Amino acid sequence: MTVDERYGPWALIAGGSEGVGAEFADLLAAAGLNLLLVARSPDPLAATAERCRRHGVEVRTLAVDLTDPAAVDRIDEFAGDVEVGLLIYNAGANTCSEEFLDGGLTDFRRVLDLNIGAQLELVQRFGRPMRERRRGGILLVGSMAGYLGSSRHSVYGGVKAFGRIFAESLWLELRDHNVDVLHLVLGVTRTPAMERVGLNFDAPGIRVAEPRDVAEQGLARLPHGPIFIAGSNDEDVARRNNPDRAKVVRGTHRAMQRLLGIED
Repeated sequence: MTVDERYGPWALIAGGSEGVGAEFADLLAAAGLNLLLVARSPDPLAATAERCRRHGVEVRTLAVDLTDPAAVDRIDEFAGDVEVGLLIYNAGANTCSEEFLDGGLTDFRRVLDLNIGAQLELVQRFGRPMRERRRGGILLVGSMAGYLGSSRHSVYGGVKAFGRIFAESLWLELRDHNVDVLHLVLGVTRTPAMERVGLNFDAPGIRVAEPRDVAEQGLARLPHGPIFIAGSNDEDVARRNNPDRAKVVRGTHRAMQRLLGIED
């Protein structure tokens, strides 16, 4: 079965303008899928669309902030009556890196809206027709931040943990309906977003993945869900599951400080 037969003729990528999302788009376009690309910033969105059109597929773009309460309705209208056989939710940045008692609840709610609210709405909207057709795929991009608590990531780590459990449950519910579900867990990845926050990719002991590689891994593992840890980070995730939570949280905190170039 080809990618188009399993997941076509259209793929919707939320967060499809740059980094891993752009690589998903290029790989799927090369495989013959038409694309609906959604992201907040119009310029990188247009650049990725032009890159994908070179594969001879149709590409439509919509610049929208997924935390806008009207965003999903706009995406629904944007998709029109095309058959979306693959949904990729790659929009889930941490928009509020403050210690919880210092941050504003409005800002933290944006993290919830982006990582949970919009994701759930899109999965219902496009997952129900997949279940009826008994064909399709849902790929939800997550983070290793969802495996343990982290300073300045209290809400972000929580929503990423939610995303993982949600994906596992969705996989269980849809596996008998021929709809594939995968939660793709990313570690440190050399994306424009991570470069903008000033991560130190050369910090000792930090494993850095490339966007193309993790996108390829995600698409390859989609039929085999529910969870895949990208970038050869399996051992690190296993360490984060250590029952001695104080030890693992402190140790990972020190590693994150090095990554951010902060003296602990």
